[in-house]
Amino acid sequence: MAIELKVALVQLTSIDDVEQNVDQILHILHELPKELDLVCLPENALYFRISKKQEMPSLPVDHPQILRLQKWVDQRNTAMMIGSIPHGKQGERPHNATVFLRPKEKPAVVYRKIHLFDVDVPGAPPVRESESFIHGPETAIVEWRGWRMGLSICYDLRFAELYNLYGKENVDLILIPSAFLVPTGQAHWDILVRSRAIENQCFVVAAAQGGEHVSASGEKRHTYGHSMVVGPWGDKWVEVEDDHDWGTTRLEKSALKEVRTRIPMEQHRKQRNWEKG
Repeated sequence: MAIELKVALVQLTSIDDVEQNVDQILHILHELPKELDLVCLPENALYFRISKKQEMPSLPVDHPQILRLQKWVDQRNTAMMIGSIPHGKQGERPHNATVFLRPKEKPAVVYRKIHLFDVDVPGAPPVRESESFIHGPETAIVEWRGWRMGLSICYDLRFAELYNLYGKENVDLILIPSAFLVPTGQAHWDILVRSRAIENQCFVVAAAQGGEHVSASGEKRHTYGHSMVVGPWGDKWVEVEDDHDWGTTRLEKSALKEVRTRIPMEQHRKQRNWEKG
């Protein structure tokens, strides 16, 4: 069991062209240090729909562009979490799905976004994610090099009960790949990401989209960025402020033990018997 996990998080400004997005990702990957255990990409990493006129595609896990990333994973012996892609049966609404690439294994969908972003936020166009995607069915925990990781995507961040389930399972790390709007990012991103780490006494890795996304037809969308790694005490270990950038850190299990010993929440957690059945 690894007591450290060397993690890189990548901030992207993805567009509605899968090949160009993978080109952008590979360009950044070649800048990363060689000794890594896990690379985390944001939501909509391989396809970011900018115009509502565009039909949402559905990408299979053996898509040629995903296999380009798998080749890098195999060569570097480093896992990669693709924050999300549209994935499902052709002709039907896909899931917003996380894909995990492990060295020398086939790409696999490991999580499907549960909470879909149907909102009207002042300062941003209305968003109806459920018009393009279907809700995911369940939570998911995956293990890599002895680290248990609870999975989620973007809007899930607002639903503390999801993360409380992961906390009860004593995960070491929660992933929150995201593409926050600028108004909601400015108001809520920092406090929500740090809260999830504090409440559940675990690390949070939140790779995000950031910048101005421009389609071939000139339409634009904007995302907040500020990808970050937060420790179990709520302190920021890494924050990425520039677009098309990345950050790395070593997560340490000793930090989990220290915080959980200092404030033993697991011993104090009560059954929710005050709730009406």
